Formats: sequence, structure tokens, C-alpha cells
Amino acid sequence: MPSVFTARALLLDMDGTLVNSDAVVERCWTRWALRHDLDPAAVLKVVHGRQGHATMAALLPDRPAAENRAENALLLAEETADVDGVVPVPGAPAFLAALAGLPHALVTSANDALARTRMGAAGLPLPPVLVTAERVGASKPDPEGFLKGAAELGFTPEECLVFEDAEVGIAAGRAAGMRVVGVGPRALAHRPDAHVASLEAVRVEAAPGGGLLITTG
Repeated sequence: MPSVFTARALLLDMDGTLVNSDAVVERCWTRWALRHDLDPAAVLKVVHGRQGHATMAALLPDRPAAENRAENALLLAEETADVDGVVPVPGAPAFLAALAGLPHALVTSANDALARTRMGAAGLPLPPVLVTAERVGASKPDPEGFLKGAAELGFTPEECLVFEDAEVGIAAGRAAGMRVVGVGPRALAHRPDAHVASLEAVRVEAAPGGGLLITTG
């Protein structure tokens, strides 16, 4: 059944929400898992949505944070160099085209270089505001990124609608006091306020009296 939301601004995750980068993530993190004698399947269950150093901290809890951050820098470079199979999520080009000139921000656990590379590889325009890994002190599920995106656009959390695919991202949106639309199969189990199989099921238009009217389903 369709859900209808009114909002003043949209806050958008990237990987899994706008861009399908699963092929790259699986290649790079499988190699990382094997280097550390970890089960790749188990690693891939927890990697989505977090900054890499936060994933490493969860999987290698006894390793110093400085080592995780250093290795994460190498992994980010590896991911940025690999765009094979990076494509837009179905519906993403039309969805972003509908948002042209409207308040929206990218809030991603990728760093700036990786975000720009993946959006470019998928042929998607960059939103006017980018909140990337360098700009926050804590990874999702901490709400800092979404709160920063809302503040930079000039809106309260209650006026914003989040689009996310991953468990930690949905949790971050909720912790920020925002409503969340889950995108894709990963999101379904985490009880977002609404769920769509892809962005093909989302329509955005001007709301009577100002703001945005978002219909899902």
C-alpha cells in the first residue's frame, strides 16, 4: 500500500540506496577478510553502511583504533580505484532528476573521493550538500551525519526524510529523529517507516503550500 510523506528536505545514503556498488564491496572486503583469516560471508553481513574502520573495529575488537584507520585508508583507495560493476540503483537517475533544485543532501559513510567516484561511475549528479566520512566524528549508526546534513540544508530533523538501505543507516536516521524510507532488500527487515524495492517506486513533487510530497509504493 502506498505511503505518503511531506518533508522539507531529503537526506540520501549512497551505496545500496542510489548506487549499486555491491560487486566492488564484495571483491574488496572478501580480500580483506581472507588476509585476516575471517569468513568473507560473515564479514559481508556487517560491512554495509558503516565506515570501514568501524567495521574493522567490530570484527577485530582487540586491534588498536589507529591500525583500523590506517588500514581503512588503504582499503578506501582500493575501493576508489575499482568501479567495475558500479551502476545506479533502478530509478535513481529519475529520482535525482526530480530533486534538481530542491533541498537534498548525500549522507554517506564513504569518503569524499569514493563518493564522487561512485556517483560519477553510476552517471548520477551530486546533491548540493555532501556529508562524507571526513566530515563526521562517528560512523553510522551514530546520527551525526544526518543531523549535519539537515543543519546544512537549514531544516530541523522532523522536516527531513531519510532514504537508506542498511541496518546501521536506518538506525542512524531514527536516532536523528527522522522518518526513514528503506530501499531494497537489505532494508526490509529493519522496519523503516516505509519500504520500496527500488527508487522506481518513489515519486517526488511539490507539496501544496510548499515543501515536498513523497509517495512510495
